[in-house]
Amino acid sequence: DVHMNIEARLTELVGPAGKRLHTGRSRNDQVATDIRLWLREAIDRIADELGRLQRGTIGLARRHADTIMPGFTHLQTAQPVTFGH
Repeated sequence: DVHMNIEARLTELVGPAGKRLHTGRSRNDQVATDIRLWLREAIDRIADELGRLQRGTIGLARRHADTIMPGFTHLQTAQPVTFGH
């Protein structure tokens, strides 16, 4: 049960107070909390990966700042541009 796992992990982190996570909350409230906790962690991972992608793209653009390639507009070739543009 996911709720038991979250309670156990929380108890590991904060001690006996973690066992009172469900106090005053319905199961629906707990489900909403669990989903938010999962999403928060997932969003942090995605943000880290997006930052890594951004740094990689910037590095690639810097390495190829002078590489000429065709530009495109409306799916047709246009004036030449640099890859780093």
